[in-house]
Amino acid sequence: AIYPREVPKQDHAIRFGLLGATDIAPWTLITPAKTHSEVIIAAVAARDRKKAAAYAKKYKIPIVHSSFEELLSDPAIDAVYIALPNAYHLEWATKAIEAGKHVLLEIPSVANAEEAATLFRNPILSQPDSAVLLEAMHFRFHPAWQKLLSSIDRENIVEVHSTQYVPRGIVPLYGSACKYHLAGGCLMALGTYNLASLRQVFGAEPIECLAASCNRVPPGNDQEIDRAFYGSWKFPNNAVGSIEADFMADGGYSWPLTEELPTIALPKLTIKHREAIVEGDLPSDQEHVVTKIVTMWNWSLAYFYHRIDIENKHVVRTKSDGRSVKDWTETEYVKDYAGDTGVDSWSSYRFQLEAFVAKVLEKPQHSQSRSPLPDASGPRPGSGVWIEGQDSINQMNMIDTAYIKAGLPIRTSSLKNGERKPTN
Repeated sequence: AIYPREVPKQDHAIRFGLLGATDIAPWTLITPAKTHSEVIIAAVAARDRKKAAAYAKKYKIPIVHSSFEELLSDPAIDAVYIALPNAYHLEWATKAIEAGKHVLLEIPSVANAEEAATLFRNPILSQPDSAVLLEAMHFRFHPAWQKLLSSIDRENIVEVHSTQYVPRGIVPLYGSACKYHLAGGCLMALGTYNLASLRQVFGAEPIECLAASCNRVPPGNDQEIDRAFYGSWKFPNNAVGSIEADFMADGGYSWPLTEELPTIALPKLTIKHREAIVEGDLPSDQEHVVTKIVTMWNWSLAYFYHRIDIENKHVVRTKSDGRSVKDWTETEYVKDYAGDTGVDSWSSYRFQLEAFVAKVLEKPQHSQSRSPLPDASGPRPGSGVWIEGQDSINQMNMIDTAYIKAGLPIRTSSLKNGERKPTN
């Protein structure tokens, strides 16, 4: 829901602090938290205290801190949400877990695979009472995505194509997404979801990046930044996965004089299976085959709208020359907004928050926690979806290899770039 009614909060609610007064947090955490009885948005910090204070007033956040360090040292804060420019993720996620704070970390987790290994293999995280660290790949938590995965046969997939377009004019050229020193780029923002969709559908890591190319931002801007990215990868069983991601999309219409109009199109994921023989009573010179094609519309924003089309394309043909004798298609349309544990008005961010809270409340109580957390003698109910640290490392490795294949440099952190002041 866009404007949900806030529910009463429980005494043991997890108290979140926001690192940065970001534009994305109202969608990704502040609004979802309203319907979660075990989450309170308790504090915000920004480089500009006046900006943080105005942000806190607008979103009814009770505590304003003058610095990120001050927020991390606040014993009243149990967890933090980090949606800073990508170049600052490693630094502040590390400082947060060192301070004993649970971390919900926006995508991409860090700037490159080396940094991902540094963060997710931090020895602190191997302790039984360590902080929880989650890369916020939100679409994976929505029940529609799980419904999609249950409708495919991974071993028989031959081809997957994942597309997303953001209309030109929404992502500003002056923003952090278009700055190399802030680890920006389309593949680091929009495209990372496309890569994750391939890895999820195949249930495996790519064997090789077959091809990668990009369209760069207009001349006069940072030419190490991709505005659109295209790539294909070889996966197990001789399958191929490909993506198209463009966060400044224009054109693509069939009408004249529309080349520069912003592109409006739903995210689309198409999954083609191998042709299979259907046994039946047919003449000896004929065979019946079926090809399964699963298409998910709006896969990355399923909470707004989605539809899963499951098509079985049947053909009866002659064995000698493949001539079609008869063909037909059986189609099933599937949707799932609530799953077994949610509410149909929940966004994927709300489902993600449910999983994050469940994981946190399974942990032993931290000594600096403001209020007692429930005893975690057993698992809490939930969807069972989670993203392990190795998964996030593999995700960044796929991004790195794609940039190298496309002739662009991999991204680096603020520490290596010499930029230490977040822009939020």
